[in-house]
Amino acid sequence: MLGYADMADRIISRRALLGSTLASLAAAKPAARLPNIIWFMYDDLGSGGLGCYGQEKMRTPHSDRVACEGMRFTACYAGGSVCAPSRSVLMTGLHLGHAPVRANAQTVPLRPEDVTVAEVLKSAGYATGHFGKWGLGDAGSTGVPTRQGFDEFFGYLHQTQAHNYWPEYLRDGEEKHPLPANVGRRKGTYSAPLIASRAEQLLDKHAAVGRPFFLYTSPTLPHALFHPPNDEPYTDETAWSKRQRDYAAMVTDADAHLGRILALLDKHGVADNTIVFVTSDNGGPKEPDGDFFATNRGLRGYKGSLNEGGLRVPMLVRWPGRIAAGKVDPTPWYFADFLPTAAAIAGVKTPRGIDGMSMLPVLTGKAKRKRRVLYWEQSRWNAKTGLLEEDKTLAQAVRLGDWKAIRSAPGAPLALYDLPRDPMEERDVAAANPKVVAEIEAVLRAAHVAARPHNNGNPEWVGRKDIPPSED
Repeated sequence: MLGYADMADRIISRRALLGSTLASLAAAKPAARLPNIIWFMYDDLGSGGLGCYGQEKMRTPHSDRVACEGMRFTACYAGGSVCAPSRSVLMTGLHLGHAPVRANAQTVPLRPEDVTVAEVLKSAGYATGHFGKWGLGDAGSTGVPTRQGFDEFFGYLHQTQAHNYWPEYLRDGEEKHPLPANVGRRKGTYSAPLIASRAEQLLDKHAAVGRPFFLYTSPTLPHALFHPPNDEPYTDETAWSKRQRDYAAMVTDADAHLGRILALLDKHGVADNTIVFVTSDNGGPKEPDGDFFATNRGLRGYKGSLNEGGLRVPMLVRWPGRIAAGKVDPTPWYFADFLPTAAAIAGVKTPRGIDGMSMLPVLTGKAKRKRRVLYWEQSRWNAKTGLLEEDKTLAQAVRLGDWKAIRSAPGAPLALYDLPRDPMEERDVAAANPKVVAEIEAVLRAAHVAARPHNNGNPEWVGRKDIPPSED
């Protein structure tokens, strides 16, 4: 396995190549009526959490509307199985063997040389805004959204702070936006409506004047602690536990936020010129009261796992007149593909050196994606040293066509699954398929570049004993 020092030159070269691409992007002339792009992302909602994926207990009418009016994918994957790594892949188009942030490390920031989808779209003339949970750099660091291509940000910079729905402050850019009604652990101001309102204001402002916009909204709902302001949507479900009512209320509240976004697109007459993506940042967690909602559709594993339950997410894409309504597509793809897809939608070149591939031909029905590699990894982060313990804990996963392979630790045997025949990953068929195993072994060796130390987060958070290590 190559060491960090051995790979430094390659990493620097990759980032320099990506950075130089922005100059050519900025010189490109934007076409008339560039399409607006919206990425709406639930937090910790498994691939079975929406009605259009078979959910029968929770109500998600607006997400279901996107499925009816657009395309529903059945084999889409997050960038990683937990928060910050998955979002790092989403923003940079680099899979977790190359991505700059690979752990929930309180919070190691993106660097100036990391090129984000927001920077690519901003160079094409887009107004850009992110609202919700960021997780890729705290205030004062190089990783804050407003230093990574976003004109506006409002929400939680630090992912662990996002565990609290009644925080004492949110961030407006890098500045604190105080919420005095929550001081002293009071529950006066719920964060989700504030974040939703700011996202809707950006859409309102730019749609009204015809400026193309990229809206990345990632409400924290229904993440972690199940704390809605009330469980009103499900108060009649008296047979449900309080936690079940709370969880369902949070999912429905997030869906309602999506509904308001769709209504604003209709109001301004820009729905036909807006592509809307609806997804989740990773698979669903293990439910507290049994598998009541079946949010992972019975797939093996949960959030934090490289099995299908940890990585498979819902993916709905609507673009009236460009994407066929009501279509269901089994094409495997993942978050690394968003950056090149967004670049293709905007009509600009994709930065060189990334791992993702544009899905625009698949979305518009002009071509099918050929057999390709999707790659994930994860390692335990040591909070004392700031290092990822890759030599002891590196786990890797690959999807290659219909095959899914997982190595749980360095030196562990490779488990191989034939997903069409075994979607629950119950039968390891590695011994019967030596050629496939050899091909995937080569992928595993080539895909991983040693991670940089993950110990350079915002000094405001480093060493604070009241902030628990994030398993977000």
